Amino acid sequence: MGPLAGIKVIDLTSMVSGPVAAMILGDQGADVIKLEPIHGEQMRNLSEPHNGVGGSFYSCNRNKKSLALDLKNEQGKEILWQLIRTADVLIQNFRPGAMKRMGFSDDQIQEENPKLIYVSISGFGENGPYAHQRVYDPIIQALSGATDIQADRDTGEPAMFRIILADKVSALTAAQAISSALFHRERNNEGQHIKLSMLDATIAFFWPEGMKDLTYAEKERDPSKSQTSINLIYETKDGYITAGVISDKEWVGLCKAFNRDDLITDERFATSMARRQHTKERREVTSSEIAKWTTAEILERLDTNDVPSAPLLTRIGLLQHEQILASNTISRDIIEGFGEVRQAMPAAKFQVTKSSLRLPAPKLGEHSLEVLQSLGFDEAQCENLIKEKVVVQS
Repeated sequence: MGPLAGIKVIDLTSMVSGPVAAMILGDQGADVIKLEPIHGEQMRNLSEPHNGVGGSFYSCNRNKKSLALDLKNEQGKEILWQLIRTADVLIQNFRPGAMKRMGFSDDQIQEENPKLIYVSISGFGENGPYAHQRVYDPIIQALSGATDIQADRDTGEPAMFRIILADKVSALTAAQAISSALFHRERNNEGQHIKLSMLDATIAFFWPEGMKDLTYAEKERDPSKSQTSINLIYETKDGYITAGVISDKEWVGLCKAFNRDDLITDERFATSMARRQHTKERREVTSSEIAKWTTAEILERLDTNDVPSAPLLTRIGLLQHEQILASNTISRDIIEGFGEVRQAMPAAKFQVTKSSLRLPAPKLGEHSLEVLQSLGFDEAQCENLIKEKVVVQS
């Protein structure tokens, strides 16, 4: 029984930001109903299916039940209203105004269920020249400064994070906000509407160190000119590692690992500020020293001297790394129809109310009948809804 056991979530979202937010709630015990159009949401079609479910869709939609429903149909709309009246949380990530055009205005929703936590995730919020636009992760990366942060240090050529970053940052932000809103409801017996834009969430995520030079207006500098975080990747005789030092103690440890005590008192590197001012020289020295050793040799020496370091793992290689195995970071469950399914375990480990991977990602409409019956529909009514294609049952 997870910490959100007994909480009913209606997931009207598609792609990544909303589905991952709802999945996190499902991991923590919530009963999540994924409400999809009768042809399925777009994410179902973006990777090769296995047992009818693609890998990306699975990893965004585990611990959910699927109801495939035609919301252009009046009967379909009434089913959604029944779900809203009985839900604790409703999440949607349509463009601003879409829910109202579908017949579900903010005021109506809150009137039907005053205790509902209603979450609207958008790309840019409700105002501004981009508010009406469709959005995908690269668009947010472009507007949030991500491509400046990732720019090549030598050429200045912008680059993107090669993962869906903005969507997942928004998902984490939404899940945390929902938990806070549920806590407020527990104390004050009232629901509320949470509005969250991917652009706002991503800029907030980058701000602490990525935008630190913009924090004080009187000391504003171009962050790209003073970027201290660099690609700390070093080549060894037989591979690649990363190693980083900030404190003077760590610098001493690094020098000892290299058998280079002379570098400890080198005025270019003797203090944190000096090392920052001579970043290029420090990196050149570090690179040349690390290149003298094999990966195993230098990592052992760095660890002995308490220097933060690690090998660069491939995505396949991390599956068998001793730290990841020891931490049980990746679950390996045998699931009927899928064989062994690997998933990253929920990172927060609750002592009492444990998170769990209870359900595989659903096939389209896999639980349509179950959901309808929970709302009081009898067998004949369910059959009629399926016959009229208001509902799809897999």
